[in-house]
Amino acid sequence: MTVNPIAEPRQRLDGQLGTGSIVFMVIAAAAPLTVIGGNVPIAIGTGNGAGAPIGFALAAVILLVFSVGFVTMTPFVREAGAFFSYVTAGLGSRLGLGSAFTALVAYTAIQVGVYGYMGWALDDLVTFFGGPSLPWWLYSFATMAIVAVLGYRHIDLSAKVLGIALTLEILVVVVLDVVIFATGGADGIAVETFDPANIFTGGIGVAVLFALTGFIGFEATAVFRDEARTPERTIPRATYLAVIIIGVFYAISCWALVTGIGAGNAVAVAQQTLAGEGNLLLDTTTTYLGPIMRDVVQVLLITSLFACVLSFHNVIARYQFTLAQKSVLPARLGRRHPAHHSPSTSSIVQTVTAAIVLAALALAGLDPLVGVFGSMAGVATVGMVLLMLTTSIAVLVFFARRPELVAGRAWGARVFPILAVVGLAFALWLVLSNFTLVTGGSVAVSVVLALIPVVAMLVGIVMGKRFPLDAEPDGATTAAASAEQPTAS
Repeated sequence: MTVNPIAEPRQRLDGQLGTGSIVFMVIAAAAPLTVIGGNVPIAIGTGNGAGAPIGFALAAVILLVFSVGFVTMTPFVREAGAFFSYVTAGLGSRLGLGSAFTALVAYTAIQVGVYGYMGWALDDLVTFFGGPSLPWWLYSFATMAIVAVLGYRHIDLSAKVLGIALTLEILVVVVLDVVIFATGGADGIAVETFDPANIFTGGIGVAVLFALTGFIGFEATAVFRDEARTPERTIPRATYLAVIIIGVFYAISCWALVTGIGAGNAVAVAQQTLAGEGNLLLDTTTTYLGPIMRDVVQVLLITSLFACVLSFHNVIARYQFTLAQKSVLPARLGRRHPAHHSPSTSSIVQTVTAAIVLAALALAGLDPLVGVFGSMAGVATVGMVLLMLTTSIAVLVFFARRPELVAGRAWGARVFPILAVVGLAFALWLVLSNFTLVTGGSVAVSVVLALIPVVAMLVGIVMGKRFPLDAEPDGATTAAASAEQPTAS
């Protein structure tokens, strides 16, 4: 079967994004300051305590192993579809469309969740400085309006905004880390972090789980393929850099916070944060950098959340754009703005979709953190781990069917994808077995939420019979890539 024809000629996005710009947008989607302030206390308080930094390091290793196969296959996937393009090339049209729907659900979920977090954080900031307390959703929709304007315009504008916000939030955490280690922390450098008795406890699964949640969106490097400068080199570099930078940043910053409060006090302080009786990040910042920098960090938390939702908005809009080009979604979503060269119609639809979901959650009276952010982050985490697992299997099948392409790529085409399948299967088990900790809901509610990405995958598989994607890469493209590209492994 062939792809259904569309009424209008295919349009591609364009741009001159370099490795740095793409890395900025991917790391911005990870919202590093948000993870340090939110995920780290959970990993310490409910996970393996002083050994939590190793959980972040292990998550980074799992994703780095996954990235080797992902990058090895990149020269042979010449469209900006990220996971679903890889799955389509390796496992066929139906699983490819299933992956596309799963990705749309996962990204939409995490974006809506962060809008809820943003509403709470803005209200907390305003009231902290003496302002009135307003409904959280007012701030969420105000943020959505700004994101809509930036998402409608050319990607270069979003990249500049994200770059400034990201630089500031990383800089302030790096300064905090340096000061903590330079002063020796509360009780000296926390060498207890590397004690096997602290690492390999029953709680290490929780630490790895929340570390993985902090990496959501890293594979979006491939989504910006059409807008990248020399994508054959830019995308692999950006993928590796994103995983390494995020992983090192999380692990070292988590270790710094454990050192700052003292390994013996880490669990108690983190649990106080979870109970709303303090704030590990802000209180530690006050101790080592002073009250002024505490205020700065609280403001930068807002910019971190904003950079996150803007980055996810851009990714979702491009997923829809690519699917419209394949006639799966309405053709209008595949139109490029004549002046901004952006997926403007897709961007508008994405804003409307997010607004409807957020409005439904707000009308349900859910708490912005536990009810909105917690539940949506849970859906996204299951979806993304499922997608990475499917993609690793797709890499294995793709090269197994094309042995002539394996020469010089054996590690990236076979060994690392097998290791990734094992690691991601373990990660998925960790996520599901600790899922109530992510969602903050009952077992019944958590089961329903965990099934949402699975249902999206099944719906895509069923629809794949009616809307087949291009299951094979272009032969000329494959040959050229084989001859021209250096090995990615």
